[in-house]
Amino acid sequence: MDASRASNPLFGPNRFKLGVFSANCDGGLTMSLAPERWPCNWDDIAAMSVLADEAGLEFILPVAKWRGYQGRANVYGKSFETLTHGAALGALTKRIAIFSTVHVPLVTPAFAAKAIATIDHVSHGRAGLNIVCGWNQNEFDLHGVKIDPETRYDHGLEWFEIWSRLLRGGPEFDWDGRFFHLKKLHTNPVSIQRPWPAVMSAGFSPKGRDFAARAADVLFLNVTELDQVPAILADVETQMARYDRSISVFTMGHVVCRPTRKEAEDYFHYFAEEMEDPEGQAYYIKNRGATVSDGSRQIARPLLNRFHRATGLHYAGAYPGVYPFVGTPDDIADEMARMSASGLAGCTVAFVDYLKEIPYFLAEVLPRLERLGLRAPDA
Repeated sequence: MDASRASNPLFGPNRFKLGVFSANCDGGLTMSLAPERWPCNWDDIAAMSVLADEAGLEFILPVAKWRGYQGRANVYGKSFETLTHGAALGALTKRIAIFSTVHVPLVTPAFAAKAIATIDHVSHGRAGLNIVCGWNQNEFDLHGVKIDPETRYDHGLEWFEIWSRLLRGGPEFDWDGRFFHLKKLHTNPVSIQRPWPAVMSAGFSPKGRDFAARAADVLFLNVTELDQVPAILADVETQMARYDRSISVFTMGHVVCRPTRKEAEDYFHYFAEEMEDPEGQAYYIKNRGATVSDGSRQIARPLLNRFHRATGLHYAGAYPGVYPFVGTPDDIADEMARMSASGLAGCTVAFVDYLKEIPYFLAEVLPRLERLGLRAPDA
C-alpha cells in the first residue's frame, strides 16, 4: 500500500471490513411495501453516516441510480447523486472512507478525476471510486446513451486508464484511443491518495472480473451461500495472476438483527414475504437476470437466499443476491466470522431503516466481532 493511502480505512488493519451500502436511495436494499422502509431523507443519511463513522466502519458506498425499479414500491425511485453526496459526507465525517459510484458512459474521465480529487481533499484522503460500466439500458435512455454489452468493459478500462493517469499528475497529454479522443488532458489538484484513490468494481461475469483484476482494489460479488466462495476466490485468483496483482473480495449483506432469533426471523418474513413488491422484483430480474455464476466453473443458482430454499417461500422483498444476516447479535457475528473464514475480506450492510437499526448493530455486533478477532477495538 502506498503510504499516502494510509488515511483510507479501506486499507486499514481490520481483518473483516464493513461498509454501509445503498443508503443514498429510498428503500436501500429492501424491495418491500413495508411503510417503515428507508425514506432516504438527507438529514437521516447524514446522521446515520456520522454514527457509522464514529463506530469505526470502513466505508460508505452509494448506488448511482437514475430510475427506480417500478412496481408498487418503486424502490430507488428517489436517490441522491453520488459525487455531490460524497463531497457532503466527506465534510461531515472524520474517518470513514467515502465512495462515489460513477457510470462511466455518463461521466468523462476528466470530470470524474476533478470531482474525486475534490472529495479526496474535502475528506483529507478518504475518497474512493466505485466504477460501474452500465447494465440497465432503461436508466441510460434518460441520458440518450446506449450501452454496448460486448464492449462496455473495454470502454470502462480505457476510461480508467485516462482517469488514473490524470490523478497521477504530470504534464498535459493527448489521448487517441478506441473510445476516447481527447486533447490537453490534465487536472489540478491531484488526489491526496497516491497514485489515485481506492477503486471498487462489481462484476460476476468473466469480463467483469477481468476488468476488476486490471483496475480495482476491491471486487464486489454476489454470494448467496458460503459454499460458493472457494470456487469464486480460486477463479478471481487466476484472473489476478494474469496481471500480477492481488485484490480484496467483498460481498453484500442485509441485516435484520434483534434480541431474539424469532423476532429477527418474524420481521424478515414480514417485510420480505408478507410485504413483498413482486412487480419491482420482476422488473429487476428482467433487466438484471436471475442467475449468478462463477464464470468458468458455472456454479449457477437463482439469486435466492437460504430462507427461500429452507421454506419454499419467495421472500421477494429481499434484494436478489444479497446475503441475509438474520438473527441475534451472536448469530450475525458468527455468520460474519464464517464469511471471513471462507476468504471474503468484508461485506456491506443494509437495513430496512438504517438510522433506526444501525445503532443496535454497532453496539451489539461490533464488540462480538472484536472478541472473535475480526476487528480491533475502536479507539
